[in-house]
Amino acid sequence: MGYVLLKLKDMTFGFVGLGLMGGSIAKGIKDKVFGESFLTYDDGIKNQSTGKIFAVDKNPLTLKSALEENIIDRGFSIEQTDQMLSECDFVFICLYPKATLDFLLEHKDAFKANSIVTDISGVKTLLAQSFFENGKNGIRNDVDFILGHPMAGNEKEGYSFSNESIFEGRNYILMPQPSNKIENIDLLKNLITKLGIKRIIETDYKTHDHKIAFTSQLCHVIASSLVDSAEDNKITAFGGGSYEDLTRIALINAPLWTELFLSNKEELLSMISIFEKSLLKIKNAIIEDDSIELNKILSSVRQKRTEMKNI
Repeated sequence: MGYVLLKLKDMTFGFVGLGLMGGSIAKGIKDKVFGESFLTYDDGIKNQSTGKIFAVDKNPLTLKSALEENIIDRGFSIEQTDQMLSECDFVFICLYPKATLDFLLEHKDAFKANSIVTDISGVKTLLAQSFFENGKNGIRNDVDFILGHPMAGNEKEGYSFSNESIFEGRNYILMPQPSNKIENIDLLKNLITKLGIKRIIETDYKTHDHKIAFTSQLCHVIASSLVDSAEDNKITAFGGGSYEDLTRIALINAPLWTELFLSNKEELLSMISIFEKSLLKIKNAIIEDDSIELNKILSSVRQKRTEMKNI
């Protein structure tokens, strides 16, 4: 671990997109990787980090804010993207799924040799099929592209709402490929653990997209439908918190979630159908005044949810 921390502290990190997620990761690295004091094994002398954080973003005001807050060491314009990539040891691509693919295809020749590149997008099939299927080994043979997805965030968007604390106690999903170097996977694991990630899940991209359709995308569909079905905008005056809890994520980034829904269409539609069947069981029990069946369903749900808490 000591050597890993030494290596991380001296790396140049690059961010493509400095919004909610990119900004939060950058702040976490600045504080918890570069800002951590440590001792060398040889002489016990405290060392200072020589690492840097660079960022490219389409919004100059975002870069200005990050510079003024001393989160990034340098901001790059869109036209300077290739220059930034050529200087970075570790790059986070913090864009929407299709934009991530387009970016990697357009700038694949600009990455620094032997650099590590990872993404944060919520659907992986498009990326995996483009870079790892049919004998492909990533972006370039000398660039290690690791598929990743931090299961963190909130209903806000933009750099101004970024906060390193959003990773505390959260999950992070990695989809290692045969071409990924074990030492680079370990480096990424150590980095995200430093950010506060509690559990790291390793799986394949198909399983990721299947599970995420349920745990993330379906939840946003339900929350959005619940708000859409409200009789009026004053309904919360009659609430005790349940409605607010269930619909918080309906404060949605519409362009992002439109893309996520459609990019994972088959898996999401399958989950919606499963949910509709479950909803229909409860509806039918109510229609039939079947207290025994209704109690059975609700008791079973309570037990299932209790078991989920212990995993």
